[in-house]
Amino acid sequence: MATITTKDGTRIFFKDWGAKDAQPIVFSHGWPLSADAWDAQMVFFAAHGFRTIAHDRRSHGRSDQVWDNNNMDQYADDLAELITALDLKDAILVGHSTGGGEVTRYVGRHGTDRVAKIALIGAVPPLMLKTEANPGGLPLEVFDGIRKGTFDNRSQFFKDLTIPFYGYNRPGAVVSEGIREGFWLQGMMGGLKGQLDSIRAFSESDFHADLKRFDKPTLVLHGDDDQIVPIGASALATAKLVPHAELKVYAGADHGLTQTHQDRFNADLLAFIKG
Repeated sequence: MATITTKDGTRIFFKDWGAKDAQPIVFSHGWPLSADAWDAQMVFFAAHGFRTIAHDRRSHGRSDQVWDNNNMDQYADDLAELITALDLKDAILVGHSTGGGEVTRYVGRHGTDRVAKIALIGAVPPLMLKTEANPGGLPLEVFDGIRKGTFDNRSQFFKDLTIPFYGYNRPGAVVSEGIREGFWLQGMMGGLKGQLDSIRAFSESDFHADLKRFDKPTLVLHGDDDQIVPIGASALATAKLVPHAELKVYAGADHGLTQTHQDRFNADLLAFIKG
C-alpha cells in the first residue's frame, strides 16, 4: 500500500491514479468513509487526463488508528504533508462533507500556493453547530445522538445512517443495497476513537476565517434535500462568504449525491475544472 508518514508518526494511506505528469485532483472524503468513496470519480477523471489522488483520513480506512490528534487542524496538516510529499502543484482540491472542512481548513492554514481550484461538495463549512451567532445550525443534541449511535453499536448505526444519507427515505427512491453495504464496509474499516473524535471536528469547527482566505475559483455544490448537512447553514452561507464562488444546487438531491447523481456530478465537476 502507498503511504506517507506524517510528522507525528502516523501512516496515511493514499491512492494515486492516472498520469503522474498530469494536473492533480485531490479528493477528501466524508465521515466515516475512506478514499474508496471517490473511486468512480478517480477513474473518470484519470480517464480524462488528470492525476487523481485520494487518501484515508487518519483513523479512517487503511490509515493508522490514532488515539490523539483526530481534529480538523491535524486533518488539514495531514493533507498538506501529502500534497508536499507528492510535490503537487496547480492542484484541484475536492472535498465532500467532512472532507470539505478538511480542504477549507487546509486553505486557512497553508494557503493556496499549490492550489488552482477548489470544490466543496455537500460540505460542512462554515459551521454545522447551532450557536447564538449561527442560529441556522443543528443543535448539539443532534451530534450527541450521532456519538451515542456510533459508540453503542456503530455497525447498526452506519447501516441505518445510509437511509437519510442517500435519501432512501424519500418517496420514489430506488434503494441500492450495494451502496449501503459499501458505506458500511468503509465505516467499519475505521477506528472507533478517531470516528468519535471526528464528530466533534466536523460539527464544531468554525471555518469562517478559513473561507476568507479563499482566493481561487471555487465551486460550492449541494443537494437541497441534504438531510445530513442542511444546505442553509452550509452551502448557501459559504457561497456568500467566498468571493465569486459558483453555487450549484441539485434540486431534491441527497447528501451522497456523488454516488446517487454520479454521472451528473462528474460532468459538472469536469466543466468547472475546465472552465
